[in-house]
Amino acid sequence: MQSDISTRWISANGTLVNLFFGAAFWLLLRNPTRYSPATFYFLVLAMAANFFTGTGYFLLSGVAGFGDWDDVIEGLHPYWMWRGGLVALGMATYFAAMMLVGCKLQEFARANADSRRIRRICWTPYFTDGILAGFAGILNPAGLFYVIASALPSTLGANAGLLSLPSMMRRWRQPAEPIDTIRRSPAWIAVAAIAVLLFIFVLGRGLTRSR
Repeated sequence: MQSDISTRWISANGTLVNLFFGAAFWLLLRNPTRYSPATFYFLVLAMAANFFTGTGYFLLSGVAGFGDWDDVIEGLHPYWMWRGGLVALGMATYFAAMMLVGCKLQEFARANADSRRIRRICWTPYFTDGILAGFAGILNPAGLFYVIASALPSTLGANAGLLSLPSMMRRWRQPAEPIDTIRRSPAWIAVAAIAVLLFIFVLGRGLTRSR
């Protein structure tokens, strides 16, 4: 999103919304027995996407020196201290987000089984998300540059925790009663297909609101 009005509040707002909804999904997941395996998996992925994007932005802005949170600290002194604080905050909160997501995904781990199931449930959404971001970015009216410079790095970079989680979770204690198989659901597939079309052909092309 872009605005012709520039304030620290606007720059910080995207990350704050991500963190808010990440926390909301975490609260919904406090009792996993309330949901079917597919619904539980969806909620975990929704929590992961919001937490990883929100916390990853702190790290990106601190390391790269650009982005929303670099705009937030612009003009604050000493700048190097604020930027270093963003790096430290990003590292700490991103690791905490990985632990929260991993604890929920661990519900799918089977005792005495190899790690292929965990890899599938972590890596499949990661690469799917990257492909969809690329297709949506192609239609961005700002040009192909933003696909390479923004859409793919922000998606693949922010969710990189999903690539590392399987090896991290391998050392964790497995649940006594893992969640059952995630069965293919025509309803979920239909909802996903509609969401993908809206994401690529509506949001990907951009929405303009003028005062």
